[in-house]
Amino acid sequence: MSRITHGVGGRTYIFAGLRELLAKATPARSGDHLAGVAAGSLEERVAAQMALADLPLSTFLNEAVVPYELDEVTRLILDSHDAAAFAPIRHLTVGGLRDWLLGNAADAATLAQVAPGITPEMAAAVSKIMRIQDLVLVARKCRVITRFRGTIGLPGTLSTRLQPNHPRDDTSGIAASLFDGLMHGSGDAVIGINPATDNVQQVVKLLGMLDEIIARYAIPTQSCVLTHVTTTLAAIERGAPVDLVFQSIAGTQAANASFGIDLALLREAQAAAISLGRGTVGENLMYFETGQGSALSSNTHHGLDQQTCEARAYAVARAFQPLLVNSVVGFMGPEYLYDGKQIVRAGLEDHFCAKLLGLPMGVDVCYTNHAEADQDDMDVLLTMLGAAGCTFVMGVPGADDIMLNYQTTSFHDALYARRALGLRPAPEFEAWLRGLGIFTGDAQATLGGAVPLPFRHALSFT
Repeated sequence: MSRITHGVGGRTYIFAGLRELLAKATPARSGDHLAGVAAGSLEERVAAQMALADLPLSTFLNEAVVPYELDEVTRLILDSHDAAAFAPIRHLTVGGLRDWLLGNAADAATLAQVAPGITPEMAAAVSKIMRIQDLVLVARKCRVITRFRGTIGLPGTLSTRLQPNHPRDDTSGIAASLFDGLMHGSGDAVIGINPATDNVQQVVKLLGMLDEIIARYAIPTQSCVLTHVTTTLAAIERGAPVDLVFQSIAGTQAANASFGIDLALLREAQAAAISLGRGTVGENLMYFETGQGSALSSNTHHGLDQQTCEARAYAVARAFQPLLVNSVVGFMGPEYLYDGKQIVRAGLEDHFCAKLLGLPMGVDVCYTNHAEADQDDMDVLLTMLGAAGCTFVMGVPGADDIMLNYQTTSFHDALYARRALGLRPAPEFEAWLRGLGIFTGDAQATLGGAVPLPFRHALSFT
């Protein structure tokens, strides 16, 4: 794209190309200032947003923000683009897409049909000119349903990842957190452990523990040890009971290489896990985590703003029909998202872009202790995500992950969101909770009284 100009307040601003225009139009965040790509003033940002709103969507198919010949993510985006799905919106500008998305014609079925025709850069662009309420309203209309041992993403549901981490991978500590979470209705998305020791032997041990608990109590959920994909492949070779394959991903080939992965490796891992046949109601078994700033932190962002880089990671995820994807939105720290305001905005952008692209998107509503944020900010983001139809959030004892040392959402937070917004767990998991008397009555998250005796002995696995 040649240079584009736009005047605001009697001054004309010049943008060198699509990459610069996207960066300058991005709502303020510390990572873009750190990278030197942010707008220099509020007026320049407004000029960029106005210019972006007038840009035809077809521009994104004609100008790659990362060179096609250098980047397999760009090749994936352009080579897999569905022209037929794009046809109904091909005539629109970015601003016209915003108006169309907010209109009644863009219902859940129509958005699902159009999703393969929307590129990550289109999604990022339209998000940059949307208000918070726009991001919530459109994401709420997007419906993405996935299945493994339960059905995730149905209307009126909010699932949770039960995250029983321990700083020494102590099985007693893990089991205590796991028991606590199940007693509060957490874990229908996945029971997922971040291992403190990332080696094959330890991963196999943790997978065996989780599998035994799930099997003994017939829990309709899936387990995951969030280790590197090569470690998961090695665990599969040793006969470990692997349900989900996890990997952190990013929006450029170079950033993924910094994680030690490429698309071919992800395909190999997906095929290996599918061959185990462990799903009972479906075969969505990939679990991806993302987060704004990951490419910038490794200097692999190609001059892109961090939110556009983040949206490009969703193209990688989309290629593998995952069960779950989530943005660990505040985990990177204040160098990338400085305060609660930036974290809230970024979390809703990530959720919107992923849902628009057809992904089962959750958000780790979180912050690090050196960020200018607190639990009030997290309550705001959690509530907005619940209203926006977020697929899942995290469940951690006391909202404080004692292994990763960051603040996220607790079991009680998820119960709050379900009660306040009239949401339920995945249906198979809710039936299991009611069968054990953990949930009772007509309310969607009413904790029962006495717990049946057999379930009290979950800690016997240690």
